[in-house]
Amino acid sequence: MIKKDELMDIIVTTPIGRVEGPEDVWEAHIELDDDKTLVVGYKGEESFCEEETEDECVITYSWYWELRDIKTWNLLQENHDSDLTFCTPSQKELWGDESTFEEIGDLSKSKICTWSDQNHIEDIAEDIADEVMDWLEK
Repeated sequence: MIKKDELMDIIVTTPIGRVEGPEDVWEAHIELDDDKTLVVGYKGEESFCEEETEDECVITYSWYWELRDIKTWNLLQENHDSDLTFCTPSQKELWGDESTFEEIGDLSKSKICTWSDQNHIEDIAEDIADEVMDWLEK
């Protein structure tokens, strides 16, 4: 059986690719022992755009993970709680190191994205691994 630290490392290093289809969904498939696959992904939830222009938008995503049978693709366990999220700006100008704190009062939505709490894969890998390890023990 895979160890938690090893699983965390695999979760962080496995590339996530866009799933074909009309929805904004990205997934990584990690093959585990006992003919099981761990699916770690995120899906677009909401898009917020400035009223005056569509050039500056923020897209929020929510993380999910599933344990599936590798042969039948049947769902064995899942976590689609949507409580771990992140957002990305869909414009080129990002908050950078050269930006000053005086600009905070006029932060655009896309700059808020870089300042807000973000749940990146490195931040949540242990949470995912803990739950998946529980699933595998059942």
